[in-house]
Amino acid sequence: MANANQAGQRDSTNEIADKIAGEHSLTKAQGKAIVEAVIASITQAAIAGNETSLPGFGKFKAKAMPEREARNPATGATIKVAAARKLAFTPAKALKDALNK
Repeated sequence: MANANQAGQRDSTNEIADKIAGEHSLTKAQGKAIVEAVIASITQAAIAGNETSLPGFGKFKAKAMPEREARNPATGATIKVAAARKLAFTPAKALKDALNK
């Protein structure tokens, strides 16, 4: 890989797929298919309202956000923000510990 994964850099789907392919003797296309399948599975679970737990990494869970009032910073006018669902991620203890070494 060209980037050395320094602070502030991002890994794209293709870079993650390339790492998986290289570490498991797969083609880049197979690696990308695996990454896309994992993302699709997490997405489908969230849409269905289910939690996805990846031990050692964390949990993805859809949360309901109620309607709320907010303020337009340009005009100061109060507006209503519609109720929505969002995807929340809670990191596992192992991930938190690794980040804070």
